[in-house]
Amino acid sequence: MATASVAFKSREDHRKQLELEEARKAGLAPAEVDEDGKEINPHIPQYMSSAPWYLNADKPSLKHQRKWKSDPNYTKSWYDRGAKIYQADKYRKGSCENCGAMTHDAKSCMERPRKIGAKWTNMRIAPDEKIETFELDYDGKRDRWNGFDPATYAHVIERYEARDEARRKYLKEKQLKKLEEKNGKQTGEGEVSDEEDDEDALKVDEAKVDESKQMDFAKVEKRVRTTGGGSTGTVRNLRIREDTAKYLLNLDVNSAYYDPKTRSMREDPLPDADPNEKFYGGDNQYRMSGQALEFKQLNIHAWEAFEKGQEIHMQAAPSQAELLYKSYKILKEKLKAHSRETIMEKYGNAATEEEMPRELLLGQSERQVEYDRAGRIIQGLEASLPKSKYEEDVYINNHTSVWGSWWKDHQWGYKCCQQTIKNSYCTGAAGIEAAEAAADLMKANVARKAASEDMPAPAEEKNLATWGTDIPDDLILDQKKLAEALKKEDERKKEEKDERKRKYNVRWNDEVTAEDMEVYRMKKIHHDDPMKDFLH
Repeated sequence: MATASVAFKSREDHRKQLELEEARKAGLAPAEVDEDGKEINPHIPQYMSSAPWYLNADKPSLKHQRKWKSDPNYTKSWYDRGAKIYQADKYRKGSCENCGAMTHDAKSCMERPRKIGAKWTNMRIAPDEKIETFELDYDGKRDRWNGFDPATYAHVIERYEARDEARRKYLKEKQLKKLEEKNGKQTGEGEVSDEEDDEDALKVDEAKVDESKQMDFAKVEKRVRTTGGGSTGTVRNLRIREDTAKYLLNLDVNSAYYDPKTRSMREDPLPDADPNEKFYGGDNQYRMSGQALEFKQLNIHAWEAFEKGQEIHMQAAPSQAELLYKSYKILKEKLKAHSRETIMEKYGNAATEEEMPRELLLGQSERQVEYDRAGRIIQGLEASLPKSKYEEDVYINNHTSVWGSWWKDHQWGYKCCQQTIKNSYCTGAAGIEAAEAAADLMKANVARKAASEDMPAPAEEKNLATWGTDIPDDLILDQKKLAEALKKEDERKKEEKDERKRKYNVRWNDEVTAEDMEVYRMKKIHHDDPMKDFLH
């Protein structure tokens, strides 16, 4: 353990200090005090009471353990609520257009919007609010009650005290009235009532009054949540405060779990205790008994009916759900009774007949079952197949096998008809034969098409016309029309050479005959023809 070193003026001062510490330990010297005059506890460890060497402390203290001086930059004050600083007489530029205050704008104004703002009326100018800015420390920012005025709670206390006083006064008057009636009856009957008896009766009645006041401690006023705002009702807390809390019944950490958020303990905290002496057996005992079980069955019935198409909802229409559940139970009992009567008529009632033999009652048989040392069955009893939660061997659409029992060409299907389309109707053996015939026909067509593609098609000789198109078989050129077309073509070429002879109105004919095309071919100049210069 490291100790702080304190500087002494001389060796003698050091020796006196050691002797003083020894005397204090033995109780022969007064206890040491700190700078504030408080006695220093000698049981505090040395490393806590001794200041570090660099502080140059003259005596041990605890001021070096925490920050004693508060930061002057932080404050503990709060806003002055509702304080005003200045009242203007007329509207000022930049102030609120609604009320005329300078400390806020019209968007953040908390006053009722005026029909005509203070900017235009220049009347009823609101005073400026007092704007304050505080720099709070870490604790001040997180203090829930920062700025709370305890004097504002005085009216709440006064109201409760007045209510209690009125209650006590009312009970006292009621009790005195009862005593007067009782004394009057006793006097009328001729009985002598002593003052001591009256005092005893009064004490008893006062004790009863006190008990009634104590019974009222469990009343809690709650506000019932309704659409119209609700009303205040009185709710009694059914748990008596003298009862042991459920989480204190068994202090073992491995016992029933207690959820502090919901205040629930589902398991039994004392499972080994006598059930006749147990006051609390866990929340599950309330869930599995009484009306809670009936409500659970009602919820289950509503869910199942909704899944089957019934328009029923437990939260939306609880009365309808309960009525349907009652009718369902009545109908179920009728069906059970009918089925019971049918079975009894067919097979008889064994309960009214003679008792069954003991061998049949105990279920004895001649079947021999052999077990090993571990209790496992070796032979004599067929092993039961585990059941799945999914539906098995459900055949639809006349199929005799399930989907996925057939596999071909990377596709699943039905084995009974070899179809690969799910939810299709079963065609049986006829469908298999038709599918095979269709496959054979498709293969033959594919082979025939492949063979025809291998053989090249014979090329047809085409007799082209003189102007580059197919010549019809019945094409006959008229010689007179051909001569006239040649003559027209010569005249057109002369007009193109001499523009002066070109007429003003030009007629155009878009009908081209075979003779015109033949003339065009004959007069056309081929640039690659070596005899083109000799053409006229």
